[in-house]
Amino acid sequence: MGGGRGGGLGGGAARRAPSEQPNLVAPVDVPALSVRFWVLVVATGVMAGLAGTALMWLLYTAAHLTYSYRSGSFLAAVEQVGAAHRVVALAAAGAVAGGGWWLVRWWTGPGGSEVSTALWRDEGRLPLRRSLSTAVLSVVIVGMGASLGREAAPRLAGAALAARVCDWAGMGTAHRRLLAACGAGAGMACVYNVPLGGALLTLETMLGVLSLRSALPALAASCIATVVSWVALPTGPTYRMPDIALSASLIVFAVVLGPFAGLVAVGWVRLIRLAHAHRPSGWRLVVAPLPAFTAVGALAVLYPQLLGNGKDIVQLTLDARLAAPTLVALLLLKPIATAGSLGSGAAGGLFTPTVATGALLGSLAGQGWAHAWPATAAGFAVVGAAAVLAAAMQAPVAAVVLMLELTHTIDVLMVPLLLAVTGAVLVSRRLDTPSIYSARLPTQ
Repeated sequence: MGGGRGGGLGGGAARRAPSEQPNLVAPVDVPALSVRFWVLVVATGVMAGLAGTALMWLLYTAAHLTYSYRSGSFLAAVEQVGAAHRVVALAAAGAVAGGGWWLVRWWTGPGGSEVSTALWRDEGRLPLRRSLSTAVLSVVIVGMGASLGREAAPRLAGAALAARVCDWAGMGTAHRRLLAACGAGAGMACVYNVPLGGALLTLETMLGVLSLRSALPALAASCIATVVSWVALPTGPTYRMPDIALSASLIVFAVVLGPFAGLVAVGWVRLIRLAHAHRPSGWRLVVAPLPAFTAVGALAVLYPQLLGNGKDIVQLTLDARLAAPTLVALLLLKPIATAGSLGSGAAGGLFTPTVATGALLGSLAGQGWAHAWPATAAGFAVVGAAAVLAAAMQAPVAAVVLMLELTHTIDVLMVPLLLAVTGAVLVSRRLDTPSIYSARLPTQ
């Protein structure tokens, strides 16, 4: 492989003793970074930014056609169409998911299109036509209200484009794997406006390497993709935050909540693994999404918040607009709706549904906590979201940074987030729980 343990930035660290600059001594599977590779990093960032922008435009189009959604809260558009419309819309989304899978398979042939599988088992190889088709199908059904994350599509498109350009340039396996991971992180970074979080997601969850030689291309690709997306996508925070004051109550709450959040994350990951293990195959993939999605639509008659990736659920917890009975119902139903949709064979992500689950937990626990020791409700929700996300992704650093970037709150929440994340990840590791990404790997 291009680098080896002695290589550094551009190979120059091969002549240094490890004691002089240990962070330049990369693991054996991290390649050296040539000028040609850096050109590919720039190209990856640009392509991921353009692909992410196009996919989000497609998502908004699907939401507009289904619910007359134009801007603002997706939940408001869902509530305005009425109960029967929700059921019909989700049934249609199920039909699109099943029929779309058949069309994708007919057009591209058999093969996988999971980023995690490609990075960890297939040397970074992703079939371009199948991956882009799956990405398009994924954002369409999420726009129609599927209870799945939207990040799977830009991650997949960014990784597939990066892998293809790497093959065109004649680069080796190690470079392709690194560049595909950078493309996946850049795809997510641009649609959520989280350049640092996207880079850390690349390093911590996809590569498992925090060396300087891996960090630089990951940062560059994510930043370039984010800047490219600013042409058409929002540049502000994903979630609107009220003013939060750091308090002893919030710090102690974070310490107490962390282990419980870890247990919730363990249950969530096991539910995802169970759903993925029982995904239908063959012709059943065509018909299975229809009843599964229709059931979610029926639940949405009473709980319209279940539709979509969960962004509006998080915002409602930040604004303290959900009563305890609704929090309990959504904390139970949102994971089930997402796992059921995934288990039907539909393509989609898990990032925002995971954040929503954690925010619901934090908000519910915070309502009880505030009776004894008051603190800002939004702080409870963010602490819960970060803790569950960190344990579910097995990525504590990325989870903290992602939540800080999504909310644009850095100084106030840093310590509570770190405390809660530490407790949650310790519990999940103690129970030997995989991440939501490795839980979806096919059995060998």
